[in-house]
Amino acid sequence: MDYKKIYQQWLSDPYFDDQTKEELKAIAADEAEVEDRFYRRLEFGTGGLRGVIGAGTNRMNIYTVRQATQGLANYIISQNGQGKGVAIAYDSRRMSPEFADEAALCLNANGIKTYRFESLRPTPELSFAVRELGCIAGIVITASHNPREYNGYKVYWEDGAQITPPHDKNILAQVAKVTEFSQVKTMDKETAQAQGLYETIGADIDDLYMEQLKKQSIHPELIRKAAGDIRIVYTPLHGTGNLPVRRVLKELGFEHVYVVKEQELPDGAFPTVAYPNPEDEKAWTLALKLAKEVDADIVLATDPDADRLGVYAKDTKTGEYVSFTGNMSGMLIAEYILRERTKTGTMPEHPALVETIVTTDMAKAIAADYDTALIEVLTGFKYIGEQIRLFEENHSYQYVFGLEESYGCLAGTYARDKDACVAVMMLCEVAAYYKLQGKTLWDAMLTMYETYGYYKEGLATLTLKGIDGAKQIQEKMSEARSNPPKTLGGLKVLAVRDYKQDSRTDLTSGETTPTGLPESNVLYYELENNAWCCVRPSGTEPKIKYYFGVKGASLEDAAMKLEALKQDMLK
Repeated sequence: MDYKKIYQQWLSDPYFDDQTKEELKAIAADEAEVEDRFYRRLEFGTGGLRGVIGAGTNRMNIYTVRQATQGLANYIISQNGQGKGVAIAYDSRRMSPEFADEAALCLNANGIKTYRFESLRPTPELSFAVRELGCIAGIVITASHNPREYNGYKVYWEDGAQITPPHDKNILAQVAKVTEFSQVKTMDKETAQAQGLYETIGADIDDLYMEQLKKQSIHPELIRKAAGDIRIVYTPLHGTGNLPVRRVLKELGFEHVYVVKEQELPDGAFPTVAYPNPEDEKAWTLALKLAKEVDADIVLATDPDADRLGVYAKDTKTGEYVSFTGNMSGMLIAEYILRERTKTGTMPEHPALVETIVTTDMAKAIAADYDTALIEVLTGFKYIGEQIRLFEENHSYQYVFGLEESYGCLAGTYARDKDACVAVMMLCEVAAYYKLQGKTLWDAMLTMYETYGYYKEGLATLTLKGIDGAKQIQEKMSEARSNPPKTLGGLKVLAVRDYKQDSRTDLTSGETTPTGLPESNVLYYELENNAWCCVRPSGTEPKIKYYFGVKGASLEDAAMKLEALKQDMLK
């Protein structure tokens, strides 16, 4: 149907509330805005929904949330999973509690019980709750680290991980079948509660989750020893991390934890940051100011749904705070876990470290050093969560740690998604370990570079919005696919992996072999001298993402090589 007709339908149909209609009337004269809101349905991707909050088929609102949930309900019923129920959590964004309720009541109207958290909770706690409660699925209302105008809807399956094949494609197909709002069921909350379909959860799950976090600590005695000396600054960036992060640090014994007052309380307007993302330098202004005031050893920030962790640590030589990428903080935790578990005899048999294909190659060197398998998966932590399940099913490996470059990692298997709460806890333990040796985390990072090599990685994005943008993204990927470069950044391209075609082509021999990973619109270039780069469209935003990695002879050499590679790739 023409977007103008759909717009008029939303204005006239009694199904849509007056507030929605008033919002739509206000944009009547803005043709481009009407088109953008109605030219398509908000796409239900392989993880769920994500989009700008507002009225329209291409926006996050109660109607698009209900529509997606009806598709999920239909799939759950087709799998005979309605008896198990669905856990639902939400973050601090605008409309998150309302969307959580709409999802619950749609499921309830389909005869599916829901366990909805009483107030906002971190995404990883939802992952934990799905398995703890024996649910068939989970939903978390969050747009993670996206700008303030966004919200989203992520779906988890009974293993506690975000949906992977075949469930992702099957749910997507069911959602696509819900073409009319008349197909969507809902009911009122009081009736759902009276019928035992809508259950509120909270403190009991919090306590169990907290116990699992603390079990990941390897040397609680070292924490107690260093707790009085180490100073930690933390900001939840107006998100869900404030209570669980402070609680776990307190229960482990850390005495000096300073929270950024202006960013402590949940607020979906994110008044102190334009972009609530610990990867964004501008998000750190207040935390670094406080760090200097209290002479902090380590500065930490979690994103709104507390699944990503950003880090700064002090350079004792300059007195300045150094920014750590997700690769750097992940490697510090990984190396500490492998070393100390080996030393204490608590390393499981057949241990495995799991990372995504765009994560640092330093992981390979560390895994080899500790005789640990290194498993690579596609971009997205759901594939790391999937590996935990596969290890348990086929008894091949035992998961020790997993990470992705985008500031996400997981120690332990209590959850199946990245967890900033456990990352904070483990990194503070690592900081305590080095503090007792008179070192900072930056000192420890320099030692790792000297030991394993000066690995450095980067990311660049190209944003292309709207109908034309989506088309340009596909054209750019097609062009890259049909004309692979021979050199990049002055380095010879040795092989091209095309995950859409499941092929790895050796450019020297011409031999083609399978990648062995699921189909995905991703191109990966293996370069000489331990360098690589990768290109893929974002799954949640109108962007193309370019990833780069090099190994240098020094920090300066690595930085120079990375810049040359980045500039050449972006041409």
